[in-house]
Amino acid sequence: MTRKIKGIRYQREQIETPDDDFLNLDWIKKGNNRLLIISHGLEGGSDRHYVMAMAKLFSSNGWDVLAWNNRSCNGEMNRQRILYHHAASYDVRTVVDHALSNGDYKEVTMVGMSMGGGQTIRYLGEEPEFGLPDEVKKAVVISVPCSLPESVDTLSLRSNAVYERRFLGKLKDKLKRKAEQYPDIDVSALADIKKLELFDEMYSAPLHGFESRKAFYEHCNPLPFIPKISRDLLILNALNDPLLIGDCFPYHLAKDSSNVHLETPRRGGHVGFVASGSEYTYSELRTLEFLTKE
Repeated sequence: MTRKIKGIRYQREQIETPDDDFLNLDWIKKGNNRLLIISHGLEGGSDRHYVMAMAKLFSSNGWDVLAWNNRSCNGEMNRQRILYHHAASYDVRTVVDHALSNGDYKEVTMVGMSMGGGQTIRYLGEEPEFGLPDEVKKAVVISVPCSLPESVDTLSLRSNAVYERRFLGKLKDKLKRKAEQYPDIDVSALADIKKLELFDEMYSAPLHGFESRKAFYEHCNPLPFIPKISRDLLILNALNDPLLIGDCFPYHLAKDSSNVHLETPRRGGHVGFVASGSEYTYSELRTLEFLTKE
């Protein structure tokens, strides 16, 4: 689904990361004391319709909004050798800490779509190790591959070929640009790669310091972090999402938690949730409801 979202004007800020890289942050500031932080999906950015619609909805309802872009996303290549992945909670932490640094916000909530949902889960679940600001109150994750190894396997299905081709094509182009910065990255095999799992085995895993795609997926898996989350979290995953199976619907974890809420609508697809006759999707309206409710 592609929508034209009108009336959104971001104010861009570029911030430095602890490892001498940078992140592009797109703000909507209206002087509110509560902030929504939006994390986009794989090969997305703050310019994607599902991010802009969420930003428009919340900025129209008394929130400031910060839509951040993962390294190398939304048009500008990052400096470091690494790109980004589902476990890039270190960048989420940099964004949240920066947003709170001026003391403008008494309340911060978060929403992550697909990969951004996995990053959000990990960030929240790392509280025992890194702590969590008191201002961070609630989060919603939408169409999130809670069990990443299982979700990745769905991309090999013929019915999901359109997703695999799109992701793979964008990642190949991005790696070629990265190889211009780091000529020792050998991209001679790129043209022969037809499967995302092979791309991850040959490039994504070693680029980020892993010996295999299996080790990479296991490290990036959000599932082990869900039981560690102490803040209110809504997981909104549609049963007909073609990229979600198995423990991507973590019923057992939600059942054992007082603050993790799992909703599995029968329909919604992958970051779809079209609401007939509405400017906004069901997932956007449900996110506003959940994050605003006292």
